[in-house]
Amino acid sequence: MNLLLVLLGIFAGVALIAVLSRRFGGDVDQQRLQQLQRWLIPLVGLMLVLSLVNYYV
Repeated sequence: MNLLLVLLGIFAGVALIAVLSRRFGGDVDQQRLQQLQRWLIPLVGLMLVLSLVNYYV
């Protein structure tokens, strides 16, 4: 029963994100995408390093 509730919650969350992204999502200019991409890769790398530290400590 708990598994079904978790799956239902995940499905509802994904559906909500899809609806909101269609309603409020607009076209993003190329400069904004480059600015976000510049920060995305280092933050993902930092997240991986911190998760490794958390795992081994």
